[in-house]
This record gives sequence, C-alpha cells and structure tokens, in this order.
Amino acid sequence: MAQPVSQRSYTAEEVRAMQDESHGAPRYEVIDGELFVTPSPHTPHQMVVTELVVQLSAYLTPLGRRRTVFASPADVSWGPRTLVQPDVFVVPPEEISSRWATVRTLLLAVEILSKSSIRADRLRKRELYMRQGVRAYWIVDAKARLVEVWTPDEARPAIVDDVLRWRVTDDAPELVLPLGELFAGLPDE
Repeated sequence: MAQPVSQRSYTAEEVRAMQDESHGAPRYEVIDGELFVTPSPHTPHQMVVTELVVQLSAYLTPLGRRRTVFASPADVSWGPRTLVQPDVFVVPPEEISSRWATVRTLLLAVEILSKSSIRADRLRKRELYMRQGVRAYWIVDAKARLVEVWTPDEARPAIVDDVLRWRVTDDAPELVLPLGELFAGLPDE
C-alpha cells in the first residue's frame, strides 16, 4: 500500500538508492520526507497508462512536442526531500535533457488510481502538484470510469465522466479524449 513506512524523514537520494537495489519494483517515492512504497501496478493500470501516452503523443506531435510526454518510471524531484514518479506527465521541451533532474515544470501530471495508491494520489501528490504549480493534474479512476481534473486555481476538482479536454498551452488546439475510448477493453481488477 502507498502508506508511510516509518516516521523517519527520507531524502530523494536515499530513495534513488532503494530503487537501484530493487531494480525498479516496487516503486519508491518520497513527499516532504514521507516515504511511500507502492507495489507494481496491475494490467488495467498499465493499459490506461499506455492509452494515455498514445493519445497525448498523437495530440502533441503536430504541435512539435512529440517527445514531451513520458510515463513512469521517472524521478521528478523538487528538492532533497521530494521525489515522485507520475504515471504519465508532460513537460516543456526546454526542460528535457539526459537527466530527470532538469525537469521542474509539469504541464500535466496523471496518476491512475490503484488500491494501494489512493491516499498518496488523492492527497499527498495532489497537494504537492498543486503547490508546485502543475497546470493540470488528472486522477484517473479506471474502476469508476471517471477522471478528477485538478488545477492550482480551483479548490475542488472537475469530475469528468464523458469527454476529457486539455490544452498544452492556452493558444494550442484542444485535446478531446472520450473516456469510453480510454477505458475500452479494460479487464476487471
């Protein structure tokens, strides 16, 4: 479960060392020193991740931003006591290099809920992403077939159960993603 495993305060470097030792699974994240350990995701989770990467890539490619959408594992850190791995995220092209350490701006962060990640995704990561000015944060609930859309200027999410809409910049065309397509063919968890 994505729960704190101790009251000890952790650093991003300590979490990176744990990840190296475990070869990537389970996922280790730290938010303001609080360590979260999450088991490898199930198939429906990864199917949604894959579909989102495909849809976002198709949207971003004509805009010259094809290589700005990523999927976890990827170490996004805003300081020595914070390191997260968003399931899917979009960054500005100017922040892309050979190291994740250059990524400071997330234009979009997406977390797909799992039983073990609900607290971290809905509370701790949401608070972190909003504090860091992430322009849009999607919490995808595949089981309920809906998406919570959070933005820094809103106290409550928009609950989307039909068509998800997003713009990478204010002057860009709109991504229109019917949720029926996103959730089509998912096996029961």
